[in-house]
This record gives sequence, C-alpha cells and structure tokens, in this order.
Amino acid sequence: MQLYLNGFRGGDPDIKVAAPTWREFGSNAALPEKVDVLIAGTGPAGLCLAAQLAQFPEIKTMIVESSPRNIEKGKADGINTRTMEMFQAFGFAEDVKRESYWVNQTAFWMPDASNPAHIKRIGRVQDVSDDSSEMPHILINQARLHQLFLDVMHNAPSRLTPDYNWSVEAVDVDPDASDHPVTVTLKDTGVNWGETKVVRANYVVGCDGARSNVRKAIGGELHGDAAHQAWGVMDILANTDFPDVRQKCLIASQSEGNILILPREGGYLFRMYVELDKLNPDERVSTRNFTADHLIEAANRIMSPYSVDVKEVVWWSIYEIGHRLTDSFDDVPAGEDRNPRVFTAGDACHTHSPKAGQGMNVSMQDTFNLGWKLVHVLTNRADARLLRSYSAERWVEAKRLIDTDHEWARIMSAPAGQSKLDSSNEPRFVQAFKENLEFTGGLAVKYEPSALTALPTYQALATGQEIGRRFHSAPVVRLADAKQMQLGHVAEADARWRIYAFAGQDQKPLFDLAEWLENDPSSPVVKHTPRDKDCDAMIDVRAIFQQTFEQLSYENMPTLLKPHKGKFGLQDHEKIFCVDHKGLGDIFEMRGIDRTAGCMIVVRPDQYIANVLPLTAREDLSAFFASVLRDVRSGGV
Repeated sequence: MQLYLNGFRGGDPDIKVAAPTWREFGSNAALPEKVDVLIAGTGPAGLCLAAQLAQFPEIKTMIVESSPRNIEKGKADGINTRTMEMFQAFGFAEDVKRESYWVNQTAFWMPDASNPAHIKRIGRVQDVSDDSSEMPHILINQARLHQLFLDVMHNAPSRLTPDYNWSVEAVDVDPDASDHPVTVTLKDTGVNWGETKVVRANYVVGCDGARSNVRKAIGGELHGDAAHQAWGVMDILANTDFPDVRQKCLIASQSEGNILILPREGGYLFRMYVELDKLNPDERVSTRNFTADHLIEAANRIMSPYSVDVKEVVWWSIYEIGHRLTDSFDDVPAGEDRNPRVFTAGDACHTHSPKAGQGMNVSMQDTFNLGWKLVHVLTNRADARLLRSYSAERWVEAKRLIDTDHEWARIMSAPAGQSKLDSSNEPRFVQAFKENLEFTGGLAVKYEPSALTALPTYQALATGQEIGRRFHSAPVVRLADAKQMQLGHVAEADARWRIYAFAGQDQKPLFDLAEWLENDPSSPVVKHTPRDKDCDAMIDVRAIFQQTFEQLSYENMPTLLKPHKGKFGLQDHEKIFCVDHKGLGDIFEMRGIDRTAGCMIVVRPDQYIANVLPLTAREDLSAFFASVLRDVRSGGV
C-alpha cells in the first residue's frame, strides 16, 4: 500500500480522501434524476462492480436493493483461489484469509464393501494444486463478503452507499439517444411501498438474481434444464462422531443419497448439502414441504454408522439443481450493430448447481470484467465499442461453467455403481474432482483472441503465462527495499493496465524499452496518458531482473521506473523487482520466462494476460493499445 503521495494524512489508510459529493445518501435522501451507472442488486456481482466504480467519483454510480439492509447469514460460502486473487486487488484478501476456513484437503467417503449400509473413507485429495495460486480456497459467510465490499465503497472517494428498499420495475432503452438513454422505473419496497420513481442512466447493470427484472426488461430468457433432484443445505452448530467434520467431504451412500460437508469459519459451524428426493418432471421442490428436520434425518441416514446431533440450525434452504443460460448478457439483439446500454451479470444471466462452489465466484468475475470497461468508456479512455466485449467474453465462460457443472452434478447425484466413471480404477467423484481442480479453482478461464487478447505469436517467451488466462503471480523481491512479495499483488482494482517487463541476459533492451515508453510520441504510455495525469495513470510499467537484490544498482535504473508523481513530485520506489534470493522460487523459472531474450507481458485491468511480446516489439505494443485506448494526445481513438 502506497500512502501520502499528495501529503501526509493520519488515521485509517483504507479511508481515502472524500471527493466533493454529487448527492446525499441515506434512507431519507432524495434519489438522483440522472446517473452514469445504475446497478440493480447488492449481491456479490453488484457489490463487486460498485466497489470498482466507487473509486472514480467523476462517475455517478447508484446501486439499488429491494431489501432493507445487507444479508446476515446463509447463501453462498465458497471462494476459489482466482477470486481470492481478485480480492487482493481490492485490498481485503488478508482479512478474508484471517477470518475464513481454508480448504486444504477434500475427503471422500463411499459405501464400505464389507458392509454397504455404512460409509467408509476411501481417500483424500489435496484441494489446491501446488503452485496453482498463492491464494487458498476458503469458506466464509457471504454476508461478510458483502460487508467487505460495502466497506471498500464507503471508504472510496465517492463514499458510495446502496439505496436500500428500491427495486427495478422497468427498464426502457432509447437506442437513438446519446444522453442518459436508459429510463429506469424504481419501486419503493420500504415504508412507502409501491411508490415509483424514475431515474435516467447511461448504463444499467442487472445483478438482481435469477428472477431479474432487468433481464426480463431487455427480453432475456434463461434457457436450460433441471435435474429434477431436490437438495437441502443447512448451516448448523452440531456435535458428531463423524471424524472428518472439519474437512471438506464428499459422501456417497449405497442407497440414501449423497452429502457434501463444508466446514465454516470459526471452528464450530459447518454446512451440509444433503441430497433429498427425486422430483417428477412437472413437480417443483416447493410442493414437497420439506423442513430442516427432513435434512437432518436424511443426513443421519446417509452418514451411517455416524450421526449428527444438531444443536442449532443457523440457516437452511431447499433447492432444485438447474442449469440455465441466457443468449446474451446485454441488450443488443442478435444482428443489430450498436453499443450496449444494459447488461446482466451473475444469476441474472446464468444459474447452476452450488456443488462446485462457482456461483458467487463467477458472478463477481462477471462484473470484475465489466467494471474496468465501464470506467474506460465513462472516463473517455476508450470508445464505447469496448463494452461489446463483455457479453462476448463472459458468455463463453458461463457456457463452459454450465457444461462442466452439469456433468459434475450428474456424477454427484448418481447412485453408487451407476455413473459412467464407476468402471475406472478410481470412484467416480474422486476422478471427476481431480480432473476439475483447475475449474473449481476458477483458473480454467481463457479468453479467446480479440482486440483485448492477442494471438499467441510470441507465447514461447513466457510459457507459464498463457495469453487469455489470468496473470500467474510468483515470488519476487522489490529492489528498493529488499521486500519479499508476490509480483501479482502490485495490481489493484483501479482500471489500470500493467506491463511487466522481464529483462533478458542483456539488460539493454529493457533499458531501451523504458526510455522509449517514457519519451517517444508513439509510445502507448505517452499516447494514452492525459498530460495532467501521472505517467502510470493508465499503464503501469514494472521491471523484473534476473539478478538478485545485491547484484543490481538502483541508482542506474531507467527514470520511467523511478517516476516522480503527485502534487509534490515524489519519487515512486516500487516499480523494480528481482528474483527471490531466499528460496521462495525464481519467477523466471517458475513461469517459463525466456532468460536469454526476456519479454514483456501486457496484463488487462482484470488481471488477464492480453499479450506477450519481445522487449523490442515496440510497433506491436503500440498497435495493440491503439486498438483499445484513445490517443488522448491527438484526440483520436
């Protein structure tokens, strides 16, 4: 964390200097007539987007929620390693790590061959593969994550706060208008229930769940199927003689169904997903009148010879597995050539089973993708065509999720001996679990070539940093103060691009690149950075050398890597890194960086790799950025 760039200020460093307010917040505050972005829903997707936009007080953001306050318990709880990497960019990953349960091992239980009515542990699998991420897979109350995002919003320059007790009733888009073309009708769900207000917006984002009014307003429909299988979920405080209750467990009984156990934060609470009855094709789960007692009874049947003595049911719910997806995540009909104005994210555009723990994670990744693009457009960094990439990129990933989760749900619900994987040497769900570790970690996302993701022409220069996938962090040492750290942790959720320049055996190409980036009119740093902004306001350049800390001279480094910033022109000492010299690993070796030639890795604001280029590929670098960002020095696009 860098502090005091524009002067010393005591107190909590997470609380940023407030910008001049454009409106009042609070239960009695008047709603604005016009906004830049209106977000519907304060679930994980909506709050992730709001937390990004809150950093930009020049963007007038409003987030509405039909409930009177943040949730307190229940709902999702699993956070995969990719999402934890994202939390690092928001600044609260360490809080989550400290408070949460870490999933280190997953235990598998199946019918005992000598006594099939009883279950028996058949093995354990490491839950997060070695070096797949520096972050853990964790479990924590969704309400707590909401609060962490709310804190980021409240501490941001805009002091953004949700408008509770308002729901979106209607959304109308005038495609021919350029100024606030989206008319949103909001309904009061609080004291003045039923009253309506109209707000005009430049963009609307529906994060309002599977029954999304925003989706319905733009003609979106969820298509897919249901497994016709009832499942229950409960968070409980209980005693049990089951030995693995503080490990993640997948349990398959002979004839009573399956259970997924997820320990929760705090040492005592745990969650159980319990398989209940098959449903008829035309039957809804609500018609069965299940209660919490039904879940407890089923759990005890499945876990035999073990039992669970429930002391308190903190939260419970019944659901049916469904896999559904909309045709598009924005309001542009197929074949129509215009830029989108309305978007959907999370459950509003894709739903699936909770068993793989992806729902909340993918929802936040949706809006982490959309957030920086809205910032670029609304701050005049990029043309509005950039927004077309949101649906194109995220629909493909949602489809990948639906397909994988569909297969996983079928495997989880298949009786012992009736899965297509049962003929293998390993039980069906153990094999499937191992095969899906990359998927469940959130690391399978790969964006296809586009204006934002280059062709892998020079991929051989960084074989462990694949274009289209997230930037894979590794240990480094910061040159100025010899601090050991993760390179990926320099990235914040600030809508900036990163260029990581890795020096080859000869350091001159990197020095020449730095001089060109700083001074040449064709440099993307020069072309796309406004004259009144710091040199890294749009593109943050970092350098990594192969030598260890004591082998490099800070005083001889290029001036681009020691920039003077802020109103005092203070020097930034945190742009230069070298390999770790205390045994944590060599980033060049770990990530397949060409030691002879070096390379530069261009990383998008959402932490995905956009390009890998030689240090000498200046025209290619300039052309790549020119296809995305405006040339603010000449006024072009």
